[in-house]
Amino acid sequence: MSKTTEKSTNVVWHQATVNRKRREEKNQHKSVVLWFTGLSGSGKSTLAHAVEEELFQLGMNTFVLDGDNVRHGLNKDLGFSNEDRKENIRRISEAAKLMLEAGVITLTAFISPFKEERAMARSLMPHGDFIEIHCFCPLEVCEKRDVKGLYKKARNGEIKDFTGISSPYEAPDKPELKIDTHARSLEESVEQIIILLRARHILPSR
Repeated sequence: MSKTTEKSTNVVWHQATVNRKRREEKNQHKSVVLWFTGLSGSGKSTLAHAVEEELFQLGMNTFVLDGDNVRHGLNKDLGFSNEDRKENIRRISEAAKLMLEAGVITLTAFISPFKEERAMARSLMPHGDFIEIHCFCPLEVCEKRDVKGLYKKARNGEIKDFTGISSPYEAPDKPELKIDTHARSLEESVEQIIILLRARHILPSR
């Protein structure tokens, strides 16, 4: 961000009596952050919302933080420069951390192209509470989908700093889960994630 702001001073963290553990007991499931990352058009939002629907049907408390939706409000003052993208991810990471404490299964769907920012997001969460899901889809397939027409505009020079074209995407080295969204059906992809959540005892036993 280009603007500068004064840092808060004289602030103290208030310890609430209703804590994460009590919320999880009430919800009858653990909270976690599912961090979907991938190129534009790789299926992040589609998959995140499909997983949320499945979890909701199972009685879980969920919320999706979607890239486009967040830029309508919380991050509407940010552009798409590398600096603004970093701030975008920082804010989302802090929001996801709060929702983790609220006992919610939070699903974030952002390109989040830089390893450093994803590592920062992970570092905010207790060990095991951040699950990185790489939605892998070849660039040429993403371009063919291009439902928003963004790749075409980027190729024509109408959009600067566009991930995959004029700005890099740094793929995760060791995500908790990599899903080939171009090769698997949506149902298969959802099932992969549900299996992982059960294996980690985030969801209750059947």
